[in-house]
Amino acid sequence: MAQVGIVMGSDSDMPIMAQAAKVLDDFGISYDMDIISAHREPEEFFAYANAAEEKGYKVIIAGAGKAAHLPGMCAAIFPMPVIGIPMKTSDLGGVDSLYSIVQMPSGIPVATVAINGGKNAGILAAKMLATSDAELLQKVKDYALTLKEEVKAKNEKLKKVGYEAYMEK
Repeated sequence: MAQVGIVMGSDSDMPIMAQAAKVLDDFGISYDMDIISAHREPEEFFAYANAAEEKGYKVIIAGAGKAAHLPGMCAAIFPMPVIGIPMKTSDLGGVDSLYSIVQMPSGIPVATVAINGGKNAGILAAKMLATSDAELLQKVKDYALTLKEEVKAKNEKLKKVGYEAYMEK
């Protein structure tokens, strides 16, 4: 049974949503992934959101662009956390999506990551699930330590080769 539902409004969102899926794969978290348009197929959307708890989802990661109603509508129906990923758009650069997702009415929160923030959405879902899973919490801690070590290694390289050689990579 999947712990996370990943849903996007269009297949054009797939490269960003795949980042969230990759993180969940790395943490060993099960998920289902769907393409459902809240605007173009409302019946299918309502069926998805109403069945999410029954399917065992503990978190939904929902990505959408432009009007970006998918995450908010998931949050209106699904009783557990929803993480919204605003998609970069050609018209307004994703600010339209960001505002649509982050400006939810009182009582219907959506945790919102950066525009095109698929990776952070996956990490946030892992952290949410880790609150009741000691093994997953250790994986999250180990991941944070890996990030720290990567930065230290980059700084050591900078000190060793200087900024000009560092930038040549």
